[in-house]
Amino acid sequence: MVSPYRCGANDRKMTMNTAALMPISPMRNQADIDAYVAQAPLADRLPGRSVYDVFEASAKRDPSRNAITMVMTAAPDEQPRQVNYGTLLAMIRKAANLFASMAGRGAGVAYMLPSLPETHAVLWGAETAGYAVPINFLLQTEAIAALLRASDAKLLVALGPHPALDIWQKALALREQLPDLQLIRVGGGNVPLEPGVTDLGAAFAAHPGDRLTFGKPRGGDDVAAYFHTGGTTGTPKLVAHTHAGQLAAALGGAVLMDIRPTDHFSASLPLFHVGGTIACALSPFMVGCDLVILSPSGFRNPAMVQNIWRLVERYRLGAAGGVPTAVAAFLDVPVGDADISSIRCGYSGAASAPLAVVERFKQVTGRNFYEIYGMTEASGLVAIDPIGGTGVAGSVGFPLPYTEIEIRHPGGERCAQGQVGVVMVRGPHISSGYRDAAHSVGIFVDGGWLVSGDLGYFDDTGRLHLAGRSKDLIIRSGHNIDPQMIENVMTEHPAVAVAAAVGMPDSYAGELPVCYVSLRPGANATEADLQEHARASIAERPAWPRRIHILDAIPMTAVGKIYKPTLRCDAARRTVEQMLVDPLDVPGAVVTAMEGGKRGMTITVTLPASAAGACVKVTEALSPYLFEVNVEVADAG
Repeated sequence: MVSPYRCGANDRKMTMNTAALMPISPMRNQADIDAYVAQAPLADRLPGRSVYDVFEASAKRDPSRNAITMVMTAAPDEQPRQVNYGTLLAMIRKAANLFASMAGRGAGVAYMLPSLPETHAVLWGAETAGYAVPINFLLQTEAIAALLRASDAKLLVALGPHPALDIWQKALALREQLPDLQLIRVGGGNVPLEPGVTDLGAAFAAHPGDRLTFGKPRGGDDVAAYFHTGGTTGTPKLVAHTHAGQLAAALGGAVLMDIRPTDHFSASLPLFHVGGTIACALSPFMVGCDLVILSPSGFRNPAMVQNIWRLVERYRLGAAGGVPTAVAAFLDVPVGDADISSIRCGYSGAASAPLAVVERFKQVTGRNFYEIYGMTEASGLVAIDPIGGTGVAGSVGFPLPYTEIEIRHPGGERCAQGQVGVVMVRGPHISSGYRDAAHSVGIFVDGGWLVSGDLGYFDDTGRLHLAGRSKDLIIRSGHNIDPQMIENVMTEHPAVAVAAAVGMPDSYAGELPVCYVSLRPGANATEADLQEHARASIAERPAWPRRIHILDAIPMTAVGKIYKPTLRCDAARRTVEQMLVDPLDVPGAVVTAMEGGKRGMTITVTLPASAAGACVKVTEALSPYLFEVNVEVADAG
């Protein structure tokens, strides 16, 4: 049987306004990007001034073209749910009309939903009528309540009762804490609706899908969404996205990722993640291709990982990617006799990809692998290694069209080529700031520049390379963890005087949080005591420290500030030393760790002469990590 998805993945035929959006040929380098920018102003490239205009334009081009393919089980005989662009537009209109009728135009609509067609209707409908507040439903209830208060959301759309997810239980608990919050339930089977709860399906039936009933959609510099980032203690950090910013970022993603109308674009990131909403949703929708949702939970669903190559074959996926940990997991799955000829590239984002993952992808698929660099504060995207080029391992490529990136020394002067400095970004997709203006100080600076907090440098081709962070953010499998959140909790323990959380290198997750503490004079506490306290008090499970090290004193600068580079190096040294003992069984090696360099940190392993034959084994074992590695043998003399 011929798959219905075997349509021309390489066909670059444009329809209607898509030609103004996409270049004639794929981008390869900075010169191509500069030429594209010089040919037309940004406004002429976009389908309108509102995110809503994206869906109107795609539906106008071809309402019957498939917009979403919803894969639930990955079973060979599964008949996926399909939603075309005409139906998707109607769903968005219904959602927008519903939200405006319940809370008025301009109201905040929060949602706690896995990836479903209804989630897209809620997200884009919320942005059309007011603003969306995407919520990570894995957070604990108190953390979610703080986000709802800070965002002033009037409505909460949540998944109904589910055998494996406790989203609805959290939603009901939130209504108890926030009596004015109106609940809208998605699904829930035969479980009766609680009093005062609106059913999304029934509400959709009561609202028109052929027009907006409240006037013009929001657009331009109107706030489209507030995405939460950083910690969840104290006042939550909510990043404002405007319609103009999301459109500019989505355009850049579509162009540099070379997304084509005939593509079947795989979506595996959650829709509370900025990468899941912009690069992996709005960009494909802007082009008008088919978005293939790989289950409501993406690659957290083991069936999607274990069946990835069959999914590629059946749905003719043109790109295979996700966060580096997910890519590493599916690359361990044998391709077998699956036809993966539709794959044009691999990609990763949300965290740096280890070089071993890049090389492994090329070995398995025969295709190049590309990295994407984004930030919530930049509407999700900053730079992309263009899919039309050859790909350079370790590089995140070039700035988006209409975007500037500078590398600056701490004093503010620009760095020369090859010099490491702070990455600064300016462009139409940069956020207007945090909802709480106090959080914007030092991040959004004069001249429209965003201080990324990342360290990087440009190579001689103009590509951007990241070399660690000047800020202390810990990135675990693409999940951003604010170390201050951990530190605040740990210093609440009566025995702890000082706490410092840093990232410990991990071959799978990139980084795992660890915490160093010093105790108050005369106080006693074990690591087990402190772990119990951390797990009871930290809202985000991924932020629970993997280890808590008790030191006599935390290293400080001359002015009394915690000096985290020393702690990061110590965490890396401990990790490698443990690996050398178990599982490598290479006794007698000496490990040193030094902060800095082109990958942020350099690990040197000095083997005793008796273990000289282990050089290759040690080098290979350390290759998945994000630091540079030197393995040497001690002088026998």
